[in-house]
Amino acid sequence: MNEADQHTTETSEQRPTRGNRLYPRVTSFRSRRGSLTDPQQGTWDRLWPELGRDVGDDLLDIDGWFGRNAPTILEIGSGTGTAAVSMAQAEPHVNLIAIEVYKPGIAQTLQRIERTYGTEQPVHNLRVLRGDAVEVLEHMVAPESLTGVRVFFPDPWPKARHHKRRLLQAPTFALIASRLKPGGVLHVATDHAEYAVAIEEAGNAEPLLTAVEWDSPISHERPVTKFEGKAHQVGSAITELIWGKIGA
Repeated sequence: MNEADQHTTETSEQRPTRGNRLYPRVTSFRSRRGSLTDPQQGTWDRLWPELGRDVGDDLLDIDGWFGRNAPTILEIGSGTGTAAVSMAQAEPHVNLIAIEVYKPGIAQTLQRIERTYGTEQPVHNLRVLRGDAVEVLEHMVAPESLTGVRVFFPDPWPKARHHKRRLLQAPTFALIASRLKPGGVLHVATDHAEYAVAIEEAGNAEPLLTAVEWDSPISHERPVTKFEGKAHQVGSAITELIWGKIGA
């Protein structure tokens, strides 16, 4: 989950239908409709053709998309791009791909990128995929091709009857592990205590993942977003969970 998607509700009209590749499932995110402002639309028109793609069946040519060969990190649920853009600036040596389903949030990410142009730290190493993360991992990412995966504040779906919708469960851990290179790292952060326990149990049970006892190939530093700041204000503890893929 990200700060753009907090405190949202889903109506029957908004609920995604099966068969739509942008919204193929209702298991890991809430669908939100939203129109773009004129400035957001302008930025979208300028940057999306180069920096963005919708989910599809074709395997990503990551080297071709970025125009270079570099370690690749996937961020799932990038929201309005606060963390993604900041980390892209801090890690110019990596290729960062952000996944998000909410179009206005993606538009804000593109605006953040555009505002770096002409500065001392322009962002040229960030791309955005619009769609469901599991679809991306299954169809667009090759096995053992990622150096890192980041999942910051995924939707906890706090009601027990909705737990099946949570992203971070055993099948997703297995999928993420299969896409990481040996020695690659999965970094998760959540402010939901019960979900943190469930995430830790599922991650520890994945046989391809273990504690990182080698030099991590990615930074574990995160910028504090507006959402995380609110969590701190109400006394919610932030749990950081990090695993590495065996074989380093």
